[in-house]
Amino acid sequence: MAYRYNLSDKIQRIDEWTIRIPRQAVPGMQVDGIVFADEALYPSLLKDDTLSQVVNVAMLPGLAGPSLAMPDAHQGYGFCIGGVAATNLATGVVSAGGVGFDINCGVRLLASSLEKNQVGKNISTLIEELYNAVPAGAGVRGRLKLSQRELRDVLDRGASWAVSAGYGDEVDVEYIEEQGRMTSADPDAVSDRAFERGKTQVGTLGSGNHFLEIQYVEEIFDPQAAETFGLHENQIVVLIHSGSRGLGHQVCSDAIRSMDNAIRKYGITVPDRQLACVPIASEEGKQYLGAMAAAANFAFANRQCMTHWTREVFTRMFPGSSLRVVYDVCHNIAKIEEHVIDGQKSRVLVHRKGATRAFPENHPDIPARYRSTGQPVLIPGSMGTASYVLAGLAGAMERSFGSCCHGAGRLKSRTRAKKETNAKAVLAELHQHGIVARSRTREGLTEENPSAYKNVTDVVDVVHHAGLARKVAKLIPIGVIKG
Repeated sequence: MAYRYNLSDKIQRIDEWTIRIPRQAVPGMQVDGIVFADEALYPSLLKDDTLSQVVNVAMLPGLAGPSLAMPDAHQGYGFCIGGVAATNLATGVVSAGGVGFDINCGVRLLASSLEKNQVGKNISTLIEELYNAVPAGAGVRGRLKLSQRELRDVLDRGASWAVSAGYGDEVDVEYIEEQGRMTSADPDAVSDRAFERGKTQVGTLGSGNHFLEIQYVEEIFDPQAAETFGLHENQIVVLIHSGSRGLGHQVCSDAIRSMDNAIRKYGITVPDRQLACVPIASEEGKQYLGAMAAAANFAFANRQCMTHWTREVFTRMFPGSSLRVVYDVCHNIAKIEEHVIDGQKSRVLVHRKGATRAFPENHPDIPARYRSTGQPVLIPGSMGTASYVLAGLAGAMERSFGSCCHGAGRLKSRTRAKKETNAKAVLAELHQHGIVARSRTREGLTEENPSAYKNVTDVVDVVHHAGLARKVAKLIPIGVIKG
């Protein structure tokens, strides 16, 4: 961080769920900062540089509206995690820090034909089988080793590549954001080093906060939307959280280096070097956006392959059962979208970093099945706590460029989380709650223990009451796989 601002006497509460940092608060701000947080969550924003990062983003050139932070926000690289910003296509910039290192880190929800009582007694065996079927952990090689040509096809076609290779069904892609393929992808913009890192990682879970969870639907809040999504009480569901792995990390690293070298060429100054950016229409901007979209396609294919292997395990253990894709959403992405700004429709580049798209009913970019309810919005909790399914609302289009929170939001650093507990204690706590856990490393448990995160219910309540998305269903884990 280049600057930490004293904002204590400048922050204004708009309503019970929203605060404003007025553009006059700090010299250089081009727009207001808007943060979605109630009184319970607000203190967590003061423990790190989250609010200062919201201010810094508000200084970027060509912003099309406020610098936003969701209720799960916490300090990140350049942008806070949970940050959203839209920039004008003609005058605005793209920042790799506004997407993050794990490009298209995202979540996929699978709805099963099974009930909790059918799976519960077999959960230990199921978790062990899934752990053996879906490679997990930092640097772990996947079941596939792709040639340069094959990986290039993955980067171009995304989930469709996986389906055509036999890993899934054609109908799956209908229920993935962007239908599982960003058509703006440019594999030629991806470096040789990124290709090398990605060759053996398609179909791998990874580490950190990534997981595969077996859950059941504990509570339905909106019966009509739940029925449309194909969810009912006590139903077994699967949530898969993973991204673009080492390939996406390399794409981001390459872009940060490129933007850092080019920023002065375009006469751009930023308050924090981590916000290095370039004009959207510049060669460097086009290069990054093409490579980013290719990495996003890698992530779509990655989750598709893991879906296929998860289905194989379920079919073997529970003959005749099925797993249907409810939806698959991106977390870390920058996309050109149409939004109404100052009363006029405008195409802008929306950066979502640790934020989820939440388009409302009748929006043309969501599957026809969901246009009566709004897009499914998937909010995973921390390990061992509830997750939520929401539905996007028109308020998100009016207030947050069609965006919502993406999870519980980290409260403690990974270092602190590891110091305050041990793997044995975490496993015992999960067991006490009836949850079977499997992790490749002790750190996979200690770094991600539930106390390291905010209360996901508090976070979800804020976006629900702020009108960004409404609650549809609450999911409770019974089995967890970590890297």
